Amino acid sequence: MKRVLIWVLSLWSVVGIGWSRSEDGLQELKAKDRLLSFLEKDAVSPGANSLMIPLTLIQGAASKGAVCLDGTPPGYHLDRGFRSGSNSWLIQLEGGGWCNTIRSCVFRKTTRRGSSKFMEKRLNFTGILSNKAEENPDFYNWNRVKLRYCDGASFSGEGQNEANQLYFRGQRIWSTAMEELMAKGMRNAEQALLSGCSAGGLASILHCDEFKDLFPSTTKVKCLSDAGLFLDATNMAGGHTLRDMYRGMVTLQGVQKNLPNTCTSQMDPTSCFFPQNLIANIQTPLFLLNAAYDAWQVQESLIPSSADPHGFWRDCKMDHSHCNSSQMLFLQDFRNQMLSAINGFSMSNQNGLFINSCFAHCQSERQDTWYANDSPRIGNKAIAASVGDWFFDRTATKAIDCPYPCDNTCHNLIFK
Repeated sequence: MKRVLIWVLSLWSVVGIGWSRSEDGLQELKAKDRLLSFLEKDAVSPGANSLMIPLTLIQGAASKGAVCLDGTPPGYHLDRGFRSGSNSWLIQLEGGGWCNTIRSCVFRKTTRRGSSKFMEKRLNFTGILSNKAEENPDFYNWNRVKLRYCDGASFSGEGQNEANQLYFRGQRIWSTAMEELMAKGMRNAEQALLSGCSAGGLASILHCDEFKDLFPSTTKVKCLSDAGLFLDATNMAGGHTLRDMYRGMVTLQGVQKNLPNTCTSQMDPTSCFFPQNLIANIQTPLFLLNAAYDAWQVQESLIPSSADPHGFWRDCKMDHSHCNSSQMLFLQDFRNQMLSAINGFSMSNQNGLFINSCFAHCQSERQDTWYANDSPRIGNKAIAASVGDWFFDRTATKAIDCPYPCDNTCHNLIFK
């Protein structure tokens, strides 16, 4: 049965990104972020048997310059594995958009996306982080880690802005966190999976080969990117919203020096932050989990408010069932671009795919979309089963859904 998830705010606030240039806009960002924090907690509200994992701040990180935007130490949540999973490790990189201007980065310093002072002291582990076999059949007893996101550049920046006391240290946070986890037993891993959602899904692509290089060749290492396939797409008015935003972020945060030279030797740094230009050169087995009509990209890349001042597309972007035929053709073209972008990637036997025709975003961290009785399926196989089959080499997984509206298993997002 199709499930519709209704969110009461624009997905713009889900990622906490602000492009506003006025003080009123900054105040609006703060209000949206507070509402977002409330809704996120409500979405995964702890039940009687919830698994609440405490936050661990990385001691000594500041001495290495590995700090959040505001200079506070980064953190993670670790739930130890048990029995057969004691020597297996799953690292989940948190998402949450990017900041591309001084103002938007200064704003993030006042939230958990830019400061560990505001991070939750305990997080509910669900979906791919669950410790219950009936909720997470293949990874439930692994060492499971949620690495918090507080740099605003997908764990890839290097620099600072002294005038505004901003630290762009995403790459150092990544390296320091990996050192910490290796010391806590990850160096003995028999198998390891680097995962992430949204901006964290992009980070799992950017850092995939680095993650593999941490381990001896005898360790089975793979990567999973959930909702991280951000496309260099043209919006409905002919502009390039995401490219413009990435350009500012790459320049401001010094990301270019940490991008793969296999890409930067051929393209400009901004292009090399787009996964479509990276995935073909990644040597480590990689699984792409993405909604063909990614809800964040529909909202903020394809139909940004700035490109639709008269609101002609508002009803369509808030609820896909309100799109007219020409608007739906535009969204179908976006799906075609996504399939074209992964064409070469899909040719490799070691890679995996689950591209469902849903209006969704991040499907591995929510229990209802990861593994449940009515979770999304392609060919009657749930996302968790598809990822598990791929990781353990049980069967090749190259699942691509037929176009909307053929899939009635989607948990589509509708915005009010």
